[in-house]
Amino acid sequence: MKHYAVIPARYASTRFPGKPLALLNGKPMLQHVYENVSATKLFDEVFIATDDLRIAAAGESFGATVVMTDSSLPSGTDRVAALTEMMEPDCVIINVQGDEPLISKTPLAALLKAFEDNDVRIASLMTPLDTPEDLNNPNIVKVVTDTRSNALYFSRSTIPFDRDGKGKVNYFRHIGVYAFRYEALHEFVALSPGILENTEKLEQLRALEHGLPIRMVITDYQGIGIDSPNDLRRVEQFLKDI
Repeated sequence: MKHYAVIPARYASTRFPGKPLALLNGKPMLQHVYENVSATKLFDEVFIATDDLRIAAAGESFGATVVMTDSSLPSGTDRVAALTEMMEPDCVIINVQGDEPLISKTPLAALLKAFEDNDVRIASLMTPLDTPEDLNNPNIVKVVTDTRSNALYFSRSTIPFDRDGKGKVNYFRHIGVYAFRYEALHEFVALSPGILENTEKLEQLRALEHGLPIRMVITDYQGIGIDSPNDLRRVEQFLKDI
């Protein structure tokens, strides 16, 4: 089975325009993501998918394989799906967001390993969450799973609710790195957003609403997403401290 990684990157971020090209320790953030994914040696090919010529030029300058996609595509997942004509159908495709400059081999290898179970069609990452501030932060997405580690629900609210306050609940934060079998990716992007997705503004709920299971993989990777220049400075400091 072939393994591919696609890094969708767009310039027109509302909160942080030009985010993929923002410099992190002297290199575009997108370059950090591409180099980290490529260095894992887990993938037959690594692509950058973008609709912006500035991002394409930057990617080509550091040796990436860049594919231009239609600017009308509504999401990064759609941009990933647009590249599948360049892939063999018997494959797993990992969507690594362009603002994951700390991504490493361990969580990506764990995602790929999940597909050794033939029942797994979509997989994603989760990490333990235990600070009250994060539990109550709607920008941090929580996930609960069943006994097979398939997602039951994703929410910006604190789930599950500890009604009796016994403190014995294990909470998990969702990290938005996704892996798909080829056919599952096409099935997903063909679906229409449902009530839950439109309410929580969480794309992954589309899969659950339509009965597509998502296998959740526990990881120590924290996935520090970058949504503002302040986040970028926080990651710069983190890299200096390690």
